[in-house]
Amino acid sequence: MYRVYRTETFDKKIRKLSAEEQKRIENIEQQLKENPFVGKPLGYRFFREKKVGGKRIYYLVYDDLKVVLLVAVSDKKTQQATIDMIKENMPVYYEAIKGYLQES
Repeated sequence: MYRVYRTETFDKKIRKLSAEEQKRIENIEQQLKENPFVGKPLGYRFFREKKVGGKRIYYLVYDDLKVVLLVAVSDKKTQQATIDMIKENMPVYYEAIKGYLQES
């Protein structure tokens, strides 16, 4: 079983979504706890996306730590910019996840 964490950016984005979309994201979080590799890989096995209606959820799988980090939400229009931003910040996300693990 994997643990699922969210970045602050991810949390801020999903608060702006409809209640129905938020519920679907919560269901996906539960799914990721069981099988974190369900989404589409984005160049790396550990960097994936999952579609929710017209939105895309981006997440990183840290298999060695048994952790999934939900990092961003975008629509099709901003998809490539979001993917590029995540790739640039992968070391930052790894440090953040280590911090989350130390807190728990």
